[in-house]
Amino acid sequence: MMSRYALVALFLLTRSALAQWVESGAHNEISPVADLIHRHIEMEEGKTGESASLELALFSTKTLGLRLIDNPDGASDLASAAARRICLAGVNGGYFDPNFAPLGLRVVDGKVVRPLLRARLMTGVLLSAPGAIRILRVGEYTARRKALAAVQCGPLLVDGGTPVKGLDRTRTARRTFAFVAGDRAALGLCSETSLAGVAQILSALRLDNGAKISRALNLDGGSSSAFWFKRADGSAFTISEMKNVRDFVGVVPR
Repeated sequence: MMSRYALVALFLLTRSALAQWVESGAHNEISPVADLIHRHIEMEEGKTGESASLELALFSTKTLGLRLIDNPDGASDLASAAARRICLAGVNGGYFDPNFAPLGLRVVDGKVVRPLLRARLMTGVLLSAPGAIRILRVGEYTARRKALAAVQCGPLLVDGGTPVKGLDRTRTARRTFAFVAGDRAALGLCSETSLAGVAQILSALRLDNGAKISRALNLDGGSSSAFWFKRADGSAFTISEMKNVRDFVGVVPR
């Protein structure tokens, strides 16, 4: 006879395999530049009735890039840091230790300020280089890529357009992420869900031009999660972090 724990595991695997997330509603806000929008998306899972919402700062990688904003003393929140560094949108950045030191690779304004780290969850690097934004596996990163900004984090959520296998599906929290889809990229925040859940949601998402997300990377989530977007009229849409964080990722003109 199958044990209780095996039954639970089988239920969760079956539920995951059957998950079919679809977009149930969306609206856009424009920014001061043509190639960046704030897209709010409502998602629903047809079989379980689950729902989730996404906030995306969706932009063209041809005209916009990323800047990593260090916050060494924790004095700034995302809204103030993004406005001060003339960003158009942003989210919180990567992991940090109890002493407030960043964990993993950090490149700020073209300078490596923290080295690459080999760790179980730190499986990806979000990188902005001249003319390109990439999400790399740790083994794909080399200094020859000439990053202007980079942050190591993880785990990878989507790879090759499909959800990464083995992600946790039991712990729910707000999630912050980045993704790439052809010549477009996004920084985003998802309402409370598991890592496996947000991976399934993002792999089901289609952009307005039909493009599918090729890779997505989890950033520091939970109480660190934050999202900020500058509207065309100069006001801002803000979801604030609930604690001090070490760094932020902002969208900036190239």
